[in-house]
Amino acid sequence: MSRSNGRLRVGLALGGGVARGLAHIGVLSVLEEAGVPIHCVAGTSMGAIIGASYCAGLSIEELKYNAARTGWWSVSRPLLSANGLITFNRLERWIEDNIGEFDVRDLAIPFAAVASDLITGERVVLWRGRLCTAIRASCSVPGFAPPVELDGRMLVDGGITDNIPADVARMLGADYVIGVDVFMPALRPFLGPLGQGIAAIETLVRHAGQGETECDCLIVPHMERRSYFHFAHYEQFIALGEEAARRRLPVILEALERAEQAPAPPPFEPARREFDHLLVEN
Repeated sequence: MSRSNGRLRVGLALGGGVARGLAHIGVLSVLEEAGVPIHCVAGTSMGAIIGASYCAGLSIEELKYNAARTGWWSVSRPLLSANGLITFNRLERWIEDNIGEFDVRDLAIPFAAVASDLITGERVVLWRGRLCTAIRASCSVPGFAPPVELDGRMLVDGGITDNIPADVARMLGADYVIGVDVFMPALRPFLGPLGQGIAAIETLVRHAGQGETECDCLIVPHMERRSYFHFAHYEQFIALGEEAARRRLPVILEALERAEQAPAPPPFEPARREFDHLLVEN
């Protein structure tokens, strides 16, 4: 039974996590199967890739198909540069080939990607302009991939400033936000001090922007010690996303049921996009 009756405007805030972010596909699969309506999506890094794909109209099966046949070589190449170790030029081509050539505003479901200004440290909400450029900026981890230059700004991965962009989903029109956090940290004793440093970085990124505290429901797949880089493990990541979503599904369905019993609000209209953070048109 579809619950898309306009009574509750559901938005997703999909966090970054490189290959771990494939768990978002599993979450979307469970929500769609349960009839949970998705009115808008805000995404960071891999969350931007999966979110934009879904907002462009790709089915769950198409998302799984792309996950099965996509790896590092599909979206990147080694780079000998002081700005990074790889280039994501091929990522833009992959997006156009597999998602489409869109302006962000033209997606079927309202969407925004989150990036960070490397110089000022400000969050950058990309809600218009070339979709492939917005996603590339949101995914460009500094030191790993070169920044994306837009309007004189150096844009890098959104996980630095806002890993789970719940408030951006609200800006797009959501009044109930489901966040997905795949950045669960873990100690790695076999790595000694380096393992502690990695866990500290994971914690910093996970809580960047404090978006997890602004979600009405937070879905957290068990990702402890899972690789960020092995896209070949896509089936495991998707399954973990499905398991986590099923654990939280009763909470979501209860909220929808409560909304159905409440007086109906006005018809759904995306909220005016008046962001309190920097806007960049790419």
